[in-house]
This record gives sequence, structure tokens and C-alpha cells, in this order.
Amino acid sequence: MDGAVPRLVGLLTLLVALMDIGSGITPALRTRLHGLAALVPGSVNSAAGAATIVAGVLFLLLARALRRRKRRAWQAAVLLLAVSVLLHLVKGHDLIPAGISLLLLGALLALRRDFYALGDPRTRWRALGVFLVLTASSLALGAVLVWLPPGRVLGSPSAALLLQEVVLGLVGAKGSIVFGNDRYSDLVYFFLLGMGVVTALVTAYLVLRPAEPEGRLTPTDDDRLRELLARYGDQDSLGYFALRRDKSVTWSATGKAAIAYRVVSGVMLAAGDPVGDPEAWPGAIAQFLEEADRHAWVPAVIGCSETGGEIWCRESGMSALELGDEAIVDVADFSLEGRAMRNVRQMVARVTRAGYTSAVRRVRDIPVDERELVARRADEWRDGVSERGFSMALGRFGEEADGDCVVATAQLDGKIRALLHFVPWGVHGLSLDLMRRDRAADPGLNEMLIVATLAAAPSLGVDRVSLNFAAFRSALERGERLGAGPVLRLWRALLIFLSRWFQIESLYRFNVKFRPIWEPRFIVYPSSRDLPRIGVAALEAEAFLNMPRMTRLAGRPPVAAAIRRERVGSGPGVS
Repeated sequence: MDGAVPRLVGLLTLLVALMDIGSGITPALRTRLHGLAALVPGSVNSAAGAATIVAGVLFLLLARALRRRKRRAWQAAVLLLAVSVLLHLVKGHDLIPAGISLLLLGALLALRRDFYALGDPRTRWRALGVFLVLTASSLALGAVLVWLPPGRVLGSPSAALLLQEVVLGLVGAKGSIVFGNDRYSDLVYFFLLGMGVVTALVTAYLVLRPAEPEGRLTPTDDDRLRELLARYGDQDSLGYFALRRDKSVTWSATGKAAIAYRVVSGVMLAAGDPVGDPEAWPGAIAQFLEEADRHAWVPAVIGCSETGGEIWCRESGMSALELGDEAIVDVADFSLEGRAMRNVRQMVARVTRAGYTSAVRRVRDIPVDERELVARRADEWRDGVSERGFSMALGRFGEEADGDCVVATAQLDGKIRALLHFVPWGVHGLSLDLMRRDRAADPGLNEMLIVATLAAAPSLGVDRVSLNFAAFRSALERGERLGAGPVLRLWRALLIFLSRWFQIESLYRFNVKFRPIWEPRFIVYPSSRDLPRIGVAALEAEAFLNMPRMTRLAGRPPVAAAIRRERVGSGPGVS
């Protein structure tokens, strides 16, 4: 669909919003623009300049929603235009503005098919409920503020006049009640106006917000994805992470390929390559884009491979940007010998001399009691309340359905002090999911467990292991070389600064110890103007940002609790 019409309508609405705000702030400007304002659909000819400011802010929200082809925004615009026509006709002498508004109303009705994006169905009643609660609270607080202080109001106004004063104050106008103190009069005015603005903005946000369904992997989708992974799981090291319980799935028409995604802040975010037959990837991508278009979501992919990125760009017309590199260790080529491995060799020797031992096993080979113990330790060592991860994290541990996963544990005097958790990468590969350790334990345990996993890999039938993802690895590596230019050095310095919060440099330094093969990973996005929004959504999905929400589920239950539910017969599928 050509987006020229929604963009034009959104731009005109934005101009209306700016004009209303400007005319409300500057009385002289309001006077000069009065004639023009009457010709623009949706402009508010209010007796109070504050009312135009409120309307202008609402039109800012409406402009953004119209640009994104929101059906509800179109309905609101049609309603406002219809009201504008009626008001002009009632006034009697504004026939030309009424005619122009009527023509524009007809145009919007004729172009109704261009505004089809669905809103969040859950927000309709929620918006009404919030509006009623905020309105009732505003009326009650306003009545108390106007009536309660003795001596503030001149005369004895009736309850009707009191209610009228409060209602008008919520829309930025003043009633007939006279206050004995100008300062107190201004206080009442701005308080009521503020409550009216909050009520209008919150309600409009809930009505116009993009649909953001909670990700949920159904048992049927889980079974179908596992079938595809059994046949095509070797293609992508991130394929198994499509089985996260908080992801939804869109399928190709043939059912031979699927894309797992989550909607975050209006971004339909996929991770890795599509799962399944590469020949069916275009069909899955088409379904993905159709779903995004239907809800006015911004489609995006993080962490796809070079092959996946090429197919995404070819099928969708989007662009790709290198995000970083995945560290992959070839088991056959790995060795602790040589000067390059001296640091790893020394750290492993140090913790071994300290008495640490390791064990590497499939999840299905670990008794349930021990699995629960390991899960409790993993929860205790978690950094922060939120469970981080989306694109390269499974979000659960120890379920029977994940029996092919591999757990490497380090023990000292019979106590578990560190663990690594790997998910299957097809039949002959592993991909690192979880890496945690007791902060009081000796350094070097993670290195020891990776070496132990690589040593046990042949007995597990594994010939390649994917370690951590190193974001912007090439910039970090090239920026420290002799002859690096000032721009590259500045970019590297910024990445090092950001590493204080996002572990960019530390993950790169850790991965490079094992002399891996670097496989580039990409982000696919519609346009450069969408990159900031996609970046924020990705950080939120990975739990690096916790954005405040009006409805947020409680934190994910500890993995140990999932194992306890499994023991009493809940079975796989409960996360």
C-alpha cells in the first residue's frame, strides 16, 4: 500500500496541532491565525487559549496515529471534522469553512481503505475505564479545591455553578465563580487544566496505541517448530531460541517455515533467521510483513545471518546493518596449546589446582533433584531482577522437553559454584544460552567450563559450539590497530564507554580468548528513521531497558519453580 496518503494526512494534522498549540500559547498569534484556523480541519476555536493547547497536544498523537494508518485515528478525525462542520453551520456565517471541512470529510471517507491498521482491542474498555476514573477524580479534587477553603470564593455559588466551574476548568476555560485572591484563582485554573490534560492524554494514548499482544508460544506452535528444527536446525545457531515461551509465531502458507517474534513498543521484532526450509522463507517473510502492516507495527530483525539478511532485504525491500559477530569454536581445531592460549590455559590450571571439578551432561541425564538445585543456584546468581535475553536466550531451564540441552557445572567441595547452559544447534552443534557463577567463586570458572564443554563435545556428538555474541566486534578490533582513523577511534572510545552498562568490550575480550571463527550478524530495518525506535525496542526485549507500562506482568518466575511444577505432573510446556 502506498503510504503517501496517510503521510500527507498525518502531516496536515501535525500542522493543525502546531498551529493550535502556538495560538494557545500566544494570544496575538491566536488572533492573527483565527481566520486560517477556521479553514483547517479539526482546529479548535476555544474561548480559552489553554483549550487549544490541549487540543494541539491531542492532535500530535492523532497525527502520528494517522501516519501509521490507524483505523481508530481515522475514526477520530472523521468525528472531529463532522463536529467542525456542525459547529460552523450552527454559527451561520461560516459557510465557507463548513464547506471546506465537509469536502475534507468526504475525502477521508473516500480514502477510508488507506486507514486499516488495527488497534489494541484490550485498550478500548481500558481507555474508557481510565477516562471515567480520571474524570471522577478530577471532578472530586476540583470541587474540593474550589469549595473547601473558606473565604476563597466570593458569594455562595450553587452546586450547579460549582460543577460548571470544575468542568470548564478541565478544558481550560473559566466559569462564573469569582475568587477573592488572584493567586488562588490561578492555582485552581492550572490545577484543573493539568488534570484535564492528563485525562485527555492518557485516554488518547490508550485508544491510539499500537496493538501489543503478549507473546505466547502455543503447544501446537511448539510442536511444529520442533519438527522444523529436527530437519533444519543445523542452519542457524539461534534457531532453538525460537522456542521461547514469550514469542509468537507466523507461518508460511505451506507451513514449511516460520518466524518467531515479539511485539515491543510497536516494533514487531524477530530474532535470527526464519526456522525451516530456506525455500519457504520468502513465504514466511511475506506473512510476517503482512501481520506487521495490519497492525501498523514496525517490522525488524535482529541477529540474522548474512544469508538470512540477504533474503530479508530481497523479499521486503528493507536494509541491513552489521550488528556484530558471533563467536563459533570448531571443536576439532580447538587446542590449549600455543602462546595464544596461554591466558586460558593458566586460568584453567589455577582453578583446577584450587580444587574445582567440572561435569558436562545432557539435561535428560541429570536427576530432577539435581536439576532443581542447579536452577536455584542459577536464580541466586542472576544479575538483577529481570531475566535478560531475547534473541540468544531460552528463558527457562531443565524442562523434559529440552532434554537435548547441555549443562556444564563447576563444583568445589561438593557445592555448585558456576554453570553454563547450552541449547542444541541442530544435531551436531551447541549454542551458549546461560553463563552464571557465584560471585564469591574464583575467577576462571567460565573459561574452565567452556574448555570442559569443548573437551566433552566429541562424546556428545558435537563438532561446533557457538559462544557469546560480540556486538560491534569489528569496530573494537580495527579501532585499536595501528593506523586507525580518528572516526574509528572515536567510535571505539564510545563503545568502551557504553561497555560500563552493556558489556560490549568485555564480551569481545572474553570470546577472543578461544580464537573463534567470527560469523557476522545483522539487523534488518525498514528505514534509518526507524533505527532509534528499533534500538530501544531491542534493548527492552533483551531487558537492558525496563520501560514503565500501565500493564506489566510480574517478573518471570524462577526456573527452579518451573522444575517443581514439572515434578508434580504439569509436564512440559509450562515456563
